[in-house]
Amino acid sequence: MQETSSPTGVEVRNWGGDIVSRPKVVVMARSVDDIVTVMKNPDKYPAPVRAVGSNHSTTRCATADGGTIVDVSQMTNIIEVGDDFVRAQAGALYIDVAKKMQEHNLQFFVNVELGNLTIGSACCGGTKDASMPGEFGQVCSYAINIKLVKPDGELLEVTEDDPELLQIMRSSYGLLGIVYEATFRVKPLQAMSVRHSTYSIDEFERRLPELIGQGESMMLYMYPFLGKVTVEYRKYVEPQGSASSRPWRLRNWVWKTVAPTFGYLSNRFIPWKPLRYFLLNRFNRFIQIALGIMVKSKHTNPTDQLIRYPHKSGRSAYTFSIWAFPEGKYVQVLRDYFAFCKAYYKKSGYRCDLLNVGYRILSDQSSLFSYSYDGDVMTVDPVSTGAKGWDEFLQAYNAFCSEQGGVPLFNQTKWIEPSQATKAFGANLEKFAEYRRQYDPSDRLLNQYFAEMFEPSAVNA
Repeated sequence: MQETSSPTGVEVRNWGGDIVSRPKVVVMARSVDDIVTVMKNPDKYPAPVRAVGSNHSTTRCATADGGTIVDVSQMTNIIEVGDDFVRAQAGALYIDVAKKMQEHNLQFFVNVELGNLTIGSACCGGTKDASMPGEFGQVCSYAINIKLVKPDGELLEVTEDDPELLQIMRSSYGLLGIVYEATFRVKPLQAMSVRHSTYSIDEFERRLPELIGQGESMMLYMYPFLGKVTVEYRKYVEPQGSASSRPWRLRNWVWKTVAPTFGYLSNRFIPWKPLRYFLLNRFNRFIQIALGIMVKSKHTNPTDQLIRYPHKSGRSAYTFSIWAFPEGKYVQVLRDYFAFCKAYYKKSGYRCDLLNVGYRILSDQSSLFSYSYDGDVMTVDPVSTGAKGWDEFLQAYNAFCSEQGGVPLFNQTKWIEPSQATKAFGANLEKFAEYRRQYDPSDRLLNQYFAEMFEPSAVNA
């Protein structure tokens, strides 16, 4: 076990560099025994104790100011690949596990864009991806066995034999214990088609029931200042020849490198906003055309959607946020969001320098904080390089989304307020808080961020 300590705090930043934590101790765990050692020695390893993997979260959910960070990124063993399951250590990257399963003609049900997602985070935190037909769109929904170290250092295994506790654990964000191993249900590798179509907002509204009725996965690229929506359609198909990786390589290259680099350079070298955003609009029009013409195939490999990001972000880094809305009111929310973006730009001079995206996710109560707990949802996700003005925009965006009845994610919706979380999750928030108090009565794993969400009276006192 390797550790770094400082009485004034060791600076730890998330992947995007905008979230800073200053724990007194950072432990590089290499085994479950290392985690047990931390949990059983509160004097040497002070609270709050928070676990991190690739640290891609965009909120302060993993910060541990004055406490201890347990880094599980070295615990990467893929332990077992079965006929319909995969078991891996908490620090294994989702993309590495997916590629290993591909050798066995298996795949995850949910193939998120963020390949650097770690197994530990995947089983107990929020993720986003469009649901494939008849399937869930949240990775944790397919976690069927979770092994963790409790705050007192004892081991706990949660399985499908206790569905209520498993539902709680899938929403636990490391607050009931530190995950060291998880098992996911998986499926046979299938061929998948992909195509894109662009609509005006009026046409999208008129045709949305028809588009949903096609029975395909739907991811959206949204352009508030152009009044357009591009829909990415995916569905499983019978194999037609060899699988093509070109569409996903192209999309991933644009998503990972081209678009954020364009945003970074335009912010840095084009200070005159009318020119900067004129070029951004032209770039977005090009993206619409390129998606329709080049990112399509009747046979692709689902695992090729995953992107491996560099260990450290650079000028191609980007960040995002997310709120989900009931499908039945989505078009009106989207229209209002387009108007909100225009009004905010007119007032402040700020607009997002990358695409807005969205996902359609099917109803899912597999986890307590599922953002589709009450029914099918569609999301509105602004994306940005994080340039000046982004944080202020997010606070206004959060207020807008909360007023519209949206649901956030604790690890991906930056600057949410406790009142907004309470409105979104209602009784489920208190239900989780009761479990948290039961499993962590001494608040060993509770950081300031989650204390504000779950125990606001204690924080205010």
